[in-house]
Amino acid sequence: MSRPTSELTHLFRAMKAPAAARALAKLAERAREEEWSYERFTEALLATEVSSRESSGGRLRIRAARFPTHKTLEEFDFTFQRSVKRQVIEHLGQLDFLHARDNVILLGPPEHLSHCPPRRRHWSNSPAATPST
Repeated sequence: MSRPTSELTHLFRAMKAPAAARALAKLAERAREEEWSYERFTEALLATEVSSRESSGGRLRIRAARFPTHKTLEEFDFTFQRSVKRQVIEHLGQLDFLHARDNVILLGPPEHLSHCPPRRRHWSNSPAATPST
């Protein structure tokens, strides 16, 4: 690693941009080979950092929520719950309703609230839900 690269790596770490620091050497080499402009190189470096932060931010929020288990749409058993249409769930998974600012209401039998009891317990233990005297 050359002196300017090591200095830049140090500066990125000081700015708390570790993904950019890790990607710096490879991106700099690629930029030299492909004769990127400064703007293109900077864009690629910053895009690497932003992408890393977005993916780790989601993981951190899930961990902070303290869900008992982590579940994804890919794990959903459509054979168990035949009334649920795979095509509808996959469409909802694309999150188009968020961009359109539409509402989604999910209805089901009240006795099958498998994901609600842990949240109810969490809400009842939160300081905001505790009555003050």
